[in-house]
Amino acid sequence: MSGGLRIGGRETEQVHASCETEVEVKHGVGLHARPSVTFTRLAKSFPCSIEVAVNGSDIWLNGKSIIKIMGARIRKGSVIRIRADGILAEEAIRALKDLVERNFDEEKRHGRTA
Repeated sequence: MSGGLRIGGRETEQVHASCETEVEVKHGVGLHARPSVTFTRLAKSFPCSIEVAVNGSDIWLNGKSIIKIMGARIRKGSVIRIRADGILAEEAIRALKDLVERNFDEEKRHGRTA
């Protein structure tokens, strides 16, 4: 028996890591209710801690809390730093950054194109 996690039919090693990235929010109205739900739902799917800081702030918010993310009033053009610490931290950072860059998949969900 190994100490890995089983994800998507493959086993991965449990690696404790700390990662951080920065991404600009390009969504037209920023992180309103739907994008915040999408973001926090994805963040909660990872076993590591996830925190977000907005526009160079030193205040780190719980990235898994819908109240904290919506309360941060993240608007279009805001730069958010996302950091993760723990198991699957690298995957979490990559997935969350991709989600922000894809405008939280809102165009795809509503059949709109950019």
